[in-house]
Amino acid sequence: MATNTFFNGDFKCRFCAECKGLGCVGELPGMGGVNNSRNFILNCSSWDNFAADESIPVTKNDLGIAPVTGAVQNIGFENESDFYINYFSAAKNAGITLCVGDGAPDEKLKLGTEAIAQLNERAYFFLKPYPNGKLYKRIDFIRDKAIAIGMDIDAFNIETMRNQAKLERKSKEQIEELRNYAKLPLMLKGIFTKEDIEVCKEVKPEIIVISNHGGRVETTEGSTAEFLSRYAEELKDYVGEIWVDGGIRKKRDVQVAKQLGATKCLVARPWISRLVKDGVPGMENAIQRLFT
Repeated sequence: MATNTFFNGDFKCRFCAECKGLGCVGELPGMGGVNNSRNFILNCSSWDNFAADESIPVTKNDLGIAPVTGAVQNIGFENESDFYINYFSAAKNAGITLCVGDGAPDEKLKLGTEAIAQLNERAYFFLKPYPNGKLYKRIDFIRDKAIAIGMDIDAFNIETMRNQAKLERKSKEQIEELRNYAKLPLMLKGIFTKEDIEVCKEVKPEIIVISNHGGRVETTEGSTAEFLSRYAEELKDYVGEIWVDGGIRKKRDVQVAKQLGATKCLVARPWISRLVKDGVPGMENAIQRLFT
C-alpha cells in the first residue's frame, strides 16, 4: 500500500524552486549528471528555445513516469522497496503511463514488477542491456505484466552501473533475437546519436524514447529537445511512436514536444522530489499541473 512517509534518511535532491539541473551538478550517485550535468542542464533549458502552440491540448495520454531504479543509491531512500509502490501509485492515480526500470542487483526489477502486480496494472518495461541469455530470464519474469518490452540501449555507458553489472552495446541481430523471444512490442530507449537512428532504421521498433538518460550517460553533448527537433521527421519513417524525456517541467514543454513530433513525454526527477517531500498526493498534484 502506498504511504506518505518514507524514510528518515538524507534525500539527495536539493529541493530547488525549479528543477533545472543546477543544484546537484555532477552528483553521481545522486540526482545529477555526468560532465558537470551538462546535458541535464541543456535538457531543462532547451525546451524554451522553441515556439509553443499553446492551443495544443495536453492530456493524460501524453505523459508517463520515466523508468527509475536505484532508490537508495541515487535518491536517498533507506529501503529500495519503499520507492516503487509509491511512485507507481501516484502515476496510476493521476492516470498517466506506467514505466518500469531495471537495474543491479536483480532485486530492483523484482520490486518494480511486484509493485505493478500489487496495483493490478500492466506497464512498459525497460530492461538494461545485459547479455541476451540473462535478458530472456528477465523477459519471462515480467511478461505477464508487460504491455511492451524495451531496452535502455545507452545504459552500457551509465557511470553508476559500470562496476555493478555486465552491460553491452546491442547489435541489430541481438535486438531482433530479443524481439522474437518476447513476442511483444519492442521499445528502444536512449536514442540520441546518428548511430542510434541507423539502429531504428534497421530494427523498426514500435516505440522509441529520445533520451540521454537525463544527462547521466556519456554521449553526444546536447538536449533531447534539439535531437527531437532535428530528427523526428526522419525517425517517423522507421518507428511507430516517438517518446521523449529530459527536462520536461511544464505544460508548455509538453506542447513543444508534441509540436516537434513526440507522442508521449516521460518525467522523473521533479515528480520524485515532490513524492519524497509531500508524499503520493504531492506527486499527483505535480503531475496534474502538466495537463490542466
